[in-house]
Amino acid sequence: MAVPKRKHSNARTGARRSHHAKKPRQLTFCPKCSAGVPTHMVCPKCGYYMGRQVVEVLES
Repeated sequence: MAVPKRKHSNARTGARRSHHAKKPRQLTFCPKCSAGVPTHMVCPKCGYYMGRQVVEVLES
């Protein structure tokens, strides 16, 4: 089994982890009600997804 010969430096470890930061959620706007919705999700306000009613939304 392979074993590392030397310890990786902190700079090398940090460079490897430089892409691990969290990114903000990508939002699109619902064409039906103009609410901000994460991509590939059903609109929570009107229940539409890809131009058709998918979920029945209760009016409060």
